[in-house]
Amino acid sequence: MEFLDILFPLKIGQLTYKCSDELLDLAMPGMVVSAPLKNKIVKGIIMGKTLTKPSGKLKEILDIYGDTPALSDNMIKLLKWMSEYYLAAQGLVLKNILPKEAFTKVKQRGKKPLTLPLPREDYPINITDINDKIKSNILESINKNTFNTFLLHAPSTLYEYSFLLKILEDAKNVIILVPEIFMVHNLYPVLTKIFGERVCIFHSGISRGNRSAALEKIITGYSDIVLGTRSAIFAPLKKVSFIAVIHEHSNSYKQEGGLYFNSRDIAVKRGYFENATVLLSSICPSIESLYNCKTGKYIPLKPVPSIKKPGIRLIDMRNEKLLRPYLSKTVVDASSRYIKNNRKAIFVINRRGYSIFQCTDCNHIEKCPACKIPFVFHKQDMSMKCHYCGNTLPYISERCSRCKGYNIKLVGAGTQRVQEDIEELIGTGTVRIDSDRLRKKSEIEGLIRDASNLSNKIIIGTKLIKRGLGISGQISMAAILNTDLFLNIPDFRSAEKTFQEISSIIDKIAPDGEIFIQTKMPRNYLFKHIKNHDYLSFFKEELYRRKSLLYPPYSKLLLIKFISKRDISPELSEIINKTKKIKRIDDNVEILGPSISKNQGKNEFKLLLKSPIRGSLHSVAMTFIEAFKDSKDVKIKTDIDPILI
Repeated sequence: MEFLDILFPLKIGQLTYKCSDELLDLAMPGMVVSAPLKNKIVKGIIMGKTLTKPSGKLKEILDIYGDTPALSDNMIKLLKWMSEYYLAAQGLVLKNILPKEAFTKVKQRGKKPLTLPLPREDYPINITDINDKIKSNILESINKNTFNTFLLHAPSTLYEYSFLLKILEDAKNVIILVPEIFMVHNLYPVLTKIFGERVCIFHSGISRGNRSAALEKIITGYSDIVLGTRSAIFAPLKKVSFIAVIHEHSNSYKQEGGLYFNSRDIAVKRGYFENATVLLSSICPSIESLYNCKTGKYIPLKPVPSIKKPGIRLIDMRNEKLLRPYLSKTVVDASSRYIKNNRKAIFVINRRGYSIFQCTDCNHIEKCPACKIPFVFHKQDMSMKCHYCGNTLPYISERCSRCKGYNIKLVGAGTQRVQEDIEELIGTGTVRIDSDRLRKKSEIEGLIRDASNLSNKIIIGTKLIKRGLGISGQISMAAILNTDLFLNIPDFRSAEKTFQEISSIIDKIAPDGEIFIQTKMPRNYLFKHIKNHDYLSFFKEELYRRKSLLYPPYSKLLLIKFISKRDISPELSEIINKTKKIKRIDDNVEILGPSISKNQGKNEFKLLLKSPIRGSLHSVAMTFIEAFKDSKDVKIKTDIDPILI
């Protein structure tokens, strides 16, 4: 009789069970087993043999499933690392890295994956100006089974995709990560045309049956190129040789909720455990990744070809003639000129809906009672919606809820109002793309067809507008209407994110086109670098600014959220003071907070920890977590390397 440690996909650690002699030959680490747990039969994973015989009465494993482990030894190492790094129970990590279908086989439906219509020229398979020396460096690393992380600062998305395809010609056992599902469906037809059934889609958007079939293809080796979003980094390939992370700067790689992990960072760590080559690529890499090149952790790749970029014009909204409070005459005239020349234009505004209601008597803005975020008026269905929690009022009040006055006006503009005004000012129909219209697959397909249709000259939308645009430059003009909204977000990364968002729009514009950026802050340091298309000079200035404030990459961040109906701020303050007195808080750790806010009727207390030393940061975080771990009325969420603070 042997004793095995079993891990279940629950928020608990490993439990020890007996294993009968009949099952012992199958009892390898990573195998799926069934065992009794709290009067139920639950499936879990074998983590290994227990070195010392435990005391007390132990339950016995009932069965072991399959012929091969669901988790390889390297994936078990990754699981344990994630548990330590993200301060999470191993069972919670298992729940995230191994889908339910690995424990219960689901019948596959005969439904084909969604493929979106792309203009023929968007297929990046004919690009020949790929640097052979750069390519050979990566292939050499792959062939030698050497762990290296390369960072490709691509001149365009087209180059980024084409470079990947060139590497795939000579690579096997590959994971390709993209930040969003629509990009999966852009790349999938291209990859299957070249590599056929070797390519397998794996992401949360596919049905359980298709995911079950995909798992079987991956585990048996039938498919060795896995394409997907965040969860694809956990694809159960027996051997991984190459991992590509497209648009590595994207915030979509960070899971917000449950286990707060970043797939980009896990890709590098899995590459380390697998002795695999990792390629991070982007037209606008994250500051952290560029800094890792600067310190020698990553290997920078600098393509030779320079691509002609569209011109950029800053529109100073303080001095411009305005046709609407948010729309300059210069932008309207330019768009009219492009349309008359049979060319297309896009208008980007980072707010959906129509407007916000404000009382002119007391200046009160109608807000959501649950989370205190302003309601947004949606003219299409005449409703008030909270874009944070989804709360909806199916009516429009004629009176102010505070002073009961009747003088209520619409302020600001969302995509619906911009669409209405543009059609009135320019006298032509438009296509609107935002999350209000991108809900069903059929709607997505229809909108992308509309956006690609040459007869539709104006497209209006939020940053989701990128889903409706091709890879190459079909658009000749872009107007970014509320740039300052990006910059005024209280986030030390706001300038970086703004540069990345604007760069993604520039990437869609024809080389002989123009970008108009409306702003009331034209002297902001960001714009001098954007006008010159010089991200590396921005990187140097951004590093200088962050170093003085000790923000990443010069420090590590850890965010702890405490959610409770009661006020626990006195307890948090007491813990901070007590631990300082007994010298349990490292001098290198700075504690910011607690800040208090309301979230769906509950109190949310946030502590932001900052330190250049990761170990000190985790040690201090555990002091707070241990203090409340047994409090049933306090929910704790821990976010390592937070994106949103």
